[in-house]
Amino acid sequence: MRKIEHPKVREKFQSYPDHIREKLLFLRGLIIETAADTVGVGELEETVKWGEPSYVSRIGSTIRIDWKEKRPNHYAMYFNCNTKLVDTFREIYRNEFNFEGNRAIVFHEDESIAVDELRHCIEMSLTYRKIKHLPILGV
Repeated sequence: MRKIEHPKVREKFQSYPDHIREKLLFLRGLIIETAADTVGVGELEETVKWGEPSYVSRIGSTIRIDWKEKRPNHYAMYFNCNTKLVDTFREIYRNEFNFEGNRAIVFHEDESIAVDELRHCIEMSLTYRKIKHLPILGV
């Protein structure tokens, strides 16, 4: 897995409880791998937005990941709520994921993740500017 270069991102990951850090590092790796495997994404920027590790592509919409102390057994992948991303994910993957409004896919610490389906969601977000005009984002 790619080393965390950005000091604030590294600091944020170090602040998570050990068992959650492992889960979030898995999501981070999945985002980075998906970006590398997706045509047109190019360089992926890793930064901190709204206090959360964030991943930005020049043709996509920002993806954030985080854990909140108020829900200690859960962690999430966040998407821009002003897009159709989560509505589309819910339409095609309603049985695979738990959603929070139109902004997040939420995971329980003990659940296994539908990796291929999540990778598809990540790909749609990383390419959002190219596909946002398509019905159901081209699915």
